[in-house]
Amino acid sequence: MDIIQHSIAVGKYLVSPLIKTQDDGHFAASVSIRSGHGSGMTDRVMRFTPRFRSHSAAVRYAVEQGLGWVHEKHPARPASGPCTA
Repeated sequence: MDIIQHSIAVGKYLVSPLIKTQDDGHFAASVSIRSGHGSGMTDRVMRFTPRFRSHSAAVRYAVEQGLGWVHEKHPARPASGPCTA
């Protein structure tokens, strides 16, 4: 069974870890990165090779990877300082 929880909104993206329990008791991690609305919605899903001994470790990994993808696509802009003319 896939479990979706801990969704995080980052700008126009919704990052949702997807965790699945494996037959051996370990956990597989994936992440969904959704953007847009209606017919213009895009959902990217990344599945990861590592298997995890705990559900929380799989969630952490999926969230880190998803947020990393978002920040890579849209790096933070430096804050504007006071204008010194």
